[in-house]
Amino acid sequence: MAAMNPEMMTAFRSIKTFPLATASREGEPNVAPMGAVYPRDPETIWIGNQFMKETIKNVLENPRACLYVWGPGISGCFKVKGDVEVKTSGEDYETMKKEVAKVKPGLFCRALLVMKVTEVYDCMPGEHAGDRLI
Repeated sequence: MAAMNPEMMTAFRSIKTFPLATASREGEPNVAPMGAVYPRDPETIWIGNQFMKETIKNVLENPRACLYVWGPGISGCFKVKGDVEVKTSGEDYETMKKEVAKVKPGLFCRALLVMKVTEVYDCMPGEHAGDRLI
């Protein structure tokens, strides 16, 4: 496991949409925009599944994913890689359902993706692009 630093954790609050990259067992890539993305602690990110089709299929076949964190209001840019577990029941899933409904009443969270952070990389253009941060 890897732990994001406080600056990285804060960056999540400024972003509204996060591209999430996954791949099938055969390596077929997919990128989809995610809106319900919440760091729970420095090593864990929760992602709500409201509309996923290809993404959920991919993480069930291949539990690795990459989340891109960049946008107005943050300095820098980074990508977070991790292992994903899908939950459709239990206390964590129920908590995520409530959080999604609170932010967007009427929207149903079909699953919770729990991403355990394994690596974080710099993705700003320049000399350090691609350098591992954590």
